[in-house]
Amino acid sequence: MPKANKVGIVTSNKMNKTVVVSVERLVQHSMYRRAFKKTSTFMAHDEENQCQIGDRVRIVESPPLSKRKRWRVTEIVRRSAVYEQAAPEIDAVDAAGSTK
Repeated sequence: MPKANKVGIVTSNKMNKTVVVSVERLVQHSMYRRAFKKTSTFMAHDEENQCQIGDRVRIVESPPLSKRKRWRVTEIVRRSAVYEQAAPEIDAVDAAGSTK
């Protein structure tokens, strides 16, 4: 049986080597037949701590890595526009040292 793949958006990266990914799916109501969105959150392993909030990532099933972590980040599909704009400013601060 192949491993499941999902594509979602990173909502939190505050943990070390772990990100929270929100995956939306379209579901049809059983009686009214109206389509609506449902969101599921998954904790995924990010080995290099590369993911930023707002990135669209692909995650794949894996054996349990911790109590709640059963997914791994395989690729970053699209970077967040907010992070791309702030990246040059962050690099300039890092090069200059402290901001004081």
